[in-house]
Amino acid sequence: MIASREATEALAEINEMTRRVRQSPIYNLASLMLIMWGALVFAGYLGSFWLPRYAGYFWTVLNVVGFAGSFVFFAFGSSTTGIRTFDVRTLMAFLLFFAFGFLCTSLLGNFTPRQISTFRPIYFMLLYVIAGLWFGNAFVTIGLSISALALVGYFWVGDWFDLWMAFVDGGGLMLGGLWMRRS
Repeated sequence: MIASREATEALAEINEMTRRVRQSPIYNLASLMLIMWGALVFAGYLGSFWLPRYAGYFWTVLNVVGFAGSFVFFAFGSSTTGIRTFDVRTLMAFLLFFAFGFLCTSLLGNFTPRQISTFRPIYFMLLYVIAGLWFGNAFVTIGLSISALALVGYFWVGDWFDLWMAFVDGGGLMLGGLWMRRS
């Protein structure tokens, strides 16, 4: 007969294995998304640095490409892993998140381009930190690191801010994605 303590330990081990198995496809999909978005954000900030007059066009095109790529990753991830990664509630959550960010930056605030370029990464990293509460510390580490470095850039980098953010935000997302693939 199995003792109560042994049963508790066995259940704890099963729960830990289940958590790791479920985390693995989530980390895999998230790491691919981080790498893709990191490359796009990197390109956007470089475009803003070198051709600031056309920054709005760069960001519009890169966001459309990013959302299309995200949709492909979600659709592909669901079919290969068997884990439902996207549904109507997820879509609604993202739409509400974007609507709130738009409301804050466009309607409520009179942000300078530099303030918007600081607010957006910090705002998006909030999602990573919150996701980390459920899916693992990598999300929390990535979110807090990029947010802190964005603030450093805002206050102390001067005219090199967009170049700084290319490496901090874009490069940080790509490094975070590669780190998660290793984990």
